[in-house]
Amino acid sequence: MIRTYISCIALLTASPVIAHNTSHGNTAQEMADAATIFLVSLNDEQRSKATFMPTDEHREGWFFIPDKFIKPGGKRKGLKIKNMTQQQRLLAHALLSTVMSNKGYKQATTIMTLEAILHELENKNPIRDPEIYYVSIFGKPGPKNTWAWRFEGHHLSINVAVAKGKMFSVTPSFFGTNPARVKDGTFQGLEVLSAEQDLALTLVKSLNAEQLKLATIAAKAPSDIITKQQPRADRKTFLPAQGIAYQKLNPAQQAMLLTLLSNYAAKYRPEVIDEINSRKPIDGDKQLHFAWAGGHERNDGHYYRIQSKDFLFEYDNTQNGANHVHAVWRDFSGDFGRDLLKEHHKENH
Repeated sequence: MIRTYISCIALLTASPVIAHNTSHGNTAQEMADAATIFLVSLNDEQRSKATFMPTDEHREGWFFIPDKFIKPGGKRKGLKIKNMTQQQRLLAHALLSTVMSNKGYKQATTIMTLEAILHELENKNPIRDPEIYYVSIFGKPGPKNTWAWRFEGHHLSINVAVAKGKMFSVTPSFFGTNPARVKDGTFQGLEVLSAEQDLALTLVKSLNAEQLKLATIAAKAPSDIITKQQPRADRKTFLPAQGIAYQKLNPAQQAMLLTLLSNYAAKYRPEVIDEINSRKPIDGDKQLHFAWAGGHERNDGHYYRIQSKDFLFEYDNTQNGANHVHAVWRDFSGDFGRDLLKEHHKENH
């Protein structure tokens, strides 16, 4: 039986990001409270593993691969879920829930349960374990403080930064699934990131010949997302922007593209997304490019990206017979809250 903290249920397609009348301060308060309670529950040894200075190199040392393949040493930093008491595990999930939307939290926790499926598929492979996920806290949590935290393991990396209790960063935001769709067994048909694939396939199939020529950047999809686990998503790598411009799509296609993009943002609380959106529009004020590589069917290896002035959304499904998804949201200048920290230090020094 799969060990899980929630029931696996069907996930709904997100609607485009819209404004909400909510308080950013309440979100920062809830996040700080949850982190503080979690830290209080730890003993000294656990706390030493969970806490870091904001400038620690671990802050930008993020990974979405299993621990075994991390170099050097094959180890992640942070406090492992497996080494927590039941109470501490619940408090760690309480922290995770303060930044995620309902949909995003269900996706994140269901991704964790896929490790148990891989454990069975790979002949009891010990590296596949829903409890090999880690919590790291950078700086001192507080409702008006500047601090950060991470929840991470195989195929999941949630990186949150809070500046002065009112500005947020949630990138790099990585969600992956293997298998992308469970083909047999108790959870046959389970597909955590279905919308990210189905909407993109529908969009690319709707393009006419001229549009498809503009959108296609390669006949064969790359073996992984281009940015991989790089600390910085280099803007220069993606300039000039490739693919088809938003203005070259018809209204129905434009709506599909915005809905597809919103599936990445809607994993997080509306209050968090609204704050980010107020500083730099996630849709780039509709200045978007949609690029495609690979086949146009589910079983064909395929890759796409959506690019705005500030953000990059990448999706790759090529491994394991195109049944293994990597999907990430990056901020060219603000991954790990770099832009927020820069502004914070400028004001305070």
